[in-house]
Amino acid sequence: MSTTSELLLVKKIRFILVVFIIGLVLSGITAFPIETQLSVVDAHLYLFPQFMQSWLHNVYMAVQTTNATYPFLSYGTDWLAFAHIVIAIAFIGPYKHPVRNIWVVQFGMIACVLVLPLALIAGEIRHIPLYWRIIDCMFGVIGFIPLYVCYRYIVALEKLEKKNF
Repeated sequence: MSTTSELLLVKKIRFILVVFIIGLVLSGITAFPIETQLSVVDAHLYLFPQFMQSWLHNVYMAVQTTNATYPFLSYGTDWLAFAHIVIAIAFIGPYKHPVRNIWVVQFGMIACVLVLPLALIAGEIRHIPLYWRIIDCMFGVIGFIPLYVCYRYIVALEKLEKKNF
C-alpha cells in the first residue's frame, strides 16, 4: 500500500520523465529536416547576433551542397534522430517502475555529462566555433538537471518503500 508521500514522489518523477522524454523525441525528430530548418534560419539571419550569421549561413550552404551532391551523408543524421527516439523509449522503464529502473536515469545523467567532452573535443577537431560548442554543452547541462532531480526523488522513494515495507 502506497503512502501519500510515495504517490507524490511518483507523480513528480513521472512529470520530470515525461518532459524529458518529450524533449528527447523533439530533439530527435528535428534532426530529420535539417536542410529545411537551416533554409528558414538562413532566410532570417538578421534575427541572430552578427557573430553567428556567417557561421549559420556557412552551415546551411554546406548542408545544401552536401545534400545535393552526396545525399546519403544525411543518413547519419537520420540515425541520430532515431537514436534520440530510442533513448527516449528507454525512459518509459523508470516512468513505470522508478526504483527498479533507476539505472536508466543514471545512464541518462552519465550521457549528459559526456556531452561536454564530446562537444569540446570533437567540436575543436571539426572547427566548430567555441560559442556553438558551449551551446551544445548546455544540452548536457540542461538534460542533467532534471535527471538529477528525478534521481534524488527515486532515491527518496526507495527509502520510503523500504521503510513502509
